[in-house]
Amino acid sequence: MNWLAIRSIYRTEMARFFRTLSQSIISPVLSTVLYFVVFGAAIGGRIDTVNGIEYGAFIVPGLVMLTVLQNSLSNASFGIYFPKFTGTIFELFTAPISYIEIVIGYVGAAATKSLFIAIIILITANFFVDLPVAHPVWAAAFLILTAISFSLMGFIIGIWAGNFEQLQIFPLLIVTPLVFLGGAFYSADMLPGVWQIVVKFNPVLYLISGFRWSFFEVADVPVAVSLGAISLFLALCLGFIAWIFKTGWRLKQ
Repeated sequence: MNWLAIRSIYRTEMARFFRTLSQSIISPVLSTVLYFVVFGAAIGGRIDTVNGIEYGAFIVPGLVMLTVLQNSLSNASFGIYFPKFTGTIFELFTAPISYIEIVIGYVGAAATKSLFIAIIILITANFFVDLPVAHPVWAAAFLILTAISFSLMGFIIGIWAGNFEQLQIFPLLIVTPLVFLGGAFYSADMLPGVWQIVVKFNPVLYLISGFRWSFFEVADVPVAVSLGAISLFLALCLGFIAWIFKTGWRLKQ
């Protein structure tokens, strides 16, 4: 394993993040505050508790997952798309580095950025609500697995995208709606009968449910199912990336 190459890619991507650190911090903090104002105050005034949990605290895991998913996708997709756009990716391919090391470098940096933002949001949320963490190890596990999985997915999107517009299509039109329909701000039990069945086909529901369970021991689906869903998604992304580098799909253009 060429750890020097991995460290070089990782440090380059993280340097880009820290150059805009104030913007990277202010944006998620401001978004969190706005979500608390809109959902926590406005809707929370009408809904006192959900499954015995104060509504303001109930939405925190959903807010964190929303941010982690969006940041993982955008950071990883832009990270690999930009060298493809400028043509420097071919220099990377001719260097003595394997595709595994390339993926570790880019995906590792994207996941680290997302986890950094997630911690900031959790700290911010504690100023608004009392946020107990019943299972901190499981909370960290779900957070890390989600960040890595969606960073891998973002890596795939970055390779697939042919322009900057395509880079934004998937996160905006697919991922964000899935998060809002995946129980980020409500429990699946609150939906009408048929929608309780429909929402079970939303993969994001399992991520948010498992992460919320680690805080409050309340979940829409069994924790084992949530863990199995994120593990399956991780394996599918890894398999697809292996196929991309094996066939050269979108890389030889």
